[in-house]
Amino acid sequence: MGLGQQLRQQLAAKALKRQLDRVSNDVGGVVPAVYEAPGSPVPGAGGRASASGAADLAAMCRFDTMPGYQQVAILRQMREQLRIESPFFRVHDGVAGATTQIGDKTYVNFANYNYLGFSGSAEVSARAKAAIDQFGTSASASRMVAGERPVHAALERALAGLYGVDDCVAFVSGHATNVTVIGALFCPADLVVHDALAHNSVVQGAQLSGAKRLTFPHNDWQALDELLTRVRGDYRRVLIAIEGLYSMDGDYPQLDRFIEIKRRHAAFLMVDEAHSLGVLGATGRGVREHFGIDGRDVDIWMGTLSKTLGGCGGFIAGEQALIDILRHLAPGFMYSVGLAPALAAASLASIEGMLAEPQRVAQLRERGRQFLDEAAGIGLNTGTSAGYAVIPVITGSSRKAVEWSNALFERGINVQPIFYPAVEEKLARLRFFICSTHTSDHVHAAIDALARVAAGKP
Repeated sequence: MGLGQQLRQQLAAKALKRQLDRVSNDVGGVVPAVYEAPGSPVPGAGGRASASGAADLAAMCRFDTMPGYQQVAILRQMREQLRIESPFFRVHDGVAGATTQIGDKTYVNFANYNYLGFSGSAEVSARAKAAIDQFGTSASASRMVAGERPVHAALERALAGLYGVDDCVAFVSGHATNVTVIGALFCPADLVVHDALAHNSVVQGAQLSGAKRLTFPHNDWQALDELLTRVRGDYRRVLIAIEGLYSMDGDYPQLDRFIEIKRRHAAFLMVDEAHSLGVLGATGRGVREHFGIDGRDVDIWMGTLSKTLGGCGGFIAGEQALIDILRHLAPGFMYSVGLAPALAAASLASIEGMLAEPQRVAQLRERGRQFLDEAAGIGLNTGTSAGYAVIPVITGSSRKAVEWSNALFERGINVQPIFYPAVEEKLARLRFFICSTHTSDHVHAAIDALARVAAGKP
């Protein structure tokens, strides 16, 4: 491609990015001037809408006029303008692990978070199959009504044991766990303050609760302390929400500092362990084990079953009063079908396997350190990653992230790009998920391919 064509594409991409910014800010859409409150007469001759007004109103019941669709359309247009093939929604055949089958080719796979290799393992699969034979494929009702099975209680006891707390409750979705729990516990008189890089589910939960929502700079406990010093007196209850390991950057918080702050300001502390359970700590017990923290020093432990634990769903662990509230009042538990028994059995088997085989955690750590060291050796920017399971390679532009992803795919490496608007344009990246089942050769192959792609070599 000539320099002139490259420049034209860059200018077109910038113009489309400006359009995307405008549409993204229009979260609620534009209400036509002719529309007033329901039941109000529509302005116009004889109380009737003008032709243009009627057309505007008709547009309000079409999905293609919604800002969300406009975002999708602009992203598609950007891809077409830049002549870049989409790296998303590729069809995999088989277990998501260190390698994957796409079409008729095997790829080294860095696009899954089966961190300790339990999803697809013989023991975990056998336990899930046995649960299907005993309980069927669905709980078939909410657990409060008629969906409780012994395996649910066994899983929750095991999870509570990991954290050294009173009890635990499991939900059918990790994202929905944060949304329904924060939404159920807090109200407009309260404050939810979270890390600037907190997961979307935390943001959605805060919005559902009606509480005031504020952010503090990523991992900056001092900024949080200063913020609460200023505003704590304005609110009844305060929730501080952080993550055990951040899924975009692969770094972690100074947990002991956040515990000190929550105590000093009389706040609740919630730690999302979606990516840190099974990854941090000598036996995979997460960020509390990494710091040597008593599990009771954190008010709300949240985690997911879909990563280390080989299933699907979410959980909350903590003191008995918390779990009693959620079991009886959290809409995402009361009004949702119970976790499928097979998934509960798979996650329970994964917990038992993690504790019985700490070498899996050690192997994961070794592979992550190898990737980080070799990436540094060829000058790649891995940001603030600590090398625990999540390692970004920052490309600096959305276009480069997608191009590199596709170029690596052609070389047998499957890794997904993260680009604007999910992250700032200058922080667009490839996100590598490292698993204990990756071999040293897998990491070497990825780094070698990255070196060639970055240098523009075939």
